[in-house]
Amino acid sequence: MVLVLAGSAAYLLRAPAPTTHDDMQWLPGRQFTMGASDPHGFANERPAHVVTVDGFWMDEHPVTNAQFRLFVQATGYVTTAERPVIWEELQAQLPPGTPRPPDDQLLPGSLIFTPPAGPVPLDDVSAWWRWQTGANWQHPEGPDSTIEGRDNHPVVHVSWDDAAAYGGWAGKRLPTEAEWEYAARGGLERRRFSWGDDFMPQGHQMANTFQGDFPHHQTAEDGFSGTSPVKSFPPNGYGLYDVAGNVWQWTADWYRPDTFAGRADDPRLCDNPVGPTSSFDPDDPYAQQRVIKGGSFLCHVTYCESYRPSARRGTSPDTSSSHVGFRLVSST
Repeated sequence: MVLVLAGSAAYLLRAPAPTTHDDMQWLPGRQFTMGASDPHGFANERPAHVVTVDGFWMDEHPVTNAQFRLFVQATGYVTTAERPVIWEELQAQLPPGTPRPPDDQLLPGSLIFTPPAGPVPLDDVSAWWRWQTGANWQHPEGPDSTIEGRDNHPVVHVSWDDAAAYGGWAGKRLPTEAEWEYAARGGLERRRFSWGDDFMPQGHQMANTFQGDFPHHQTAEDGFSGTSPVKSFPPNGYGLYDVAGNVWQWTADWYRPDTFAGRADDPRLCDNPVGPTSSFDPDDPYAQQRVIKGGSFLCHVTYCESYRPSARRGTSPDTSSSHVGFRLVSST
């Protein structure tokens, strides 16, 4: 039995058969260069530094709706997005004095992408994100939507707590940020993307990203305007799919924008790094955040280009949205 704490709830989960390595790839331990040194990297990706990781198994692709359904059916687990919002927990992540929202905004729900009618300033994400009551992993666009026909799409609207609970049930765990980036690079060193430096080698789409004019005009030249079935695009050098685009993926690590600066100054911290002991982001000082990696179907070169292996972002562990999922690893 595995006791899993998920926000304010606790679940006693029975693991299925011992962890198998079906649909996983073995990544041998080695050194690699983590972070960015090229002009495309953001400040929170610097400096590039050499890290060592031990070998581990990683899921070939993000956890799908079909896989997550088995977990829910086996355990009765209720995701964060399906539970009412507890104002006291939300209040702790907001500036002092933030007024309590109306009760109808504290109902179960999640964040969904809603393209604006035309161009908008790119420094205000509220122009394309909105809270949707009734949105969750089974209803990605809201209560009237379903995942019928999307069994092989990555599960979305899952919080860090949900991903950790699934990992406890499956006998696996979330990867550290170092493990995730090492895996995403596919054996390539200091390359812009997981497949090389050319975004579309020989004109081929390599990942599910945003085409057109972000965020209002999606041309879907890669064939998808939202999530795509896993394995829709070529794998990287380690046989891993969807390490770029499609959905952001949770990692185990707390987020700080200056993580790499402190680590690079002390080589002892570069041996199987597990991230900082706490989270702090001066741009969002009241929220605790975990690292997400990989970018999503909403990433575009004019906005974030976060389908690069070194790209990283912090997100509150109780947050869910229509473009964040996860994949798991195992050390044994």
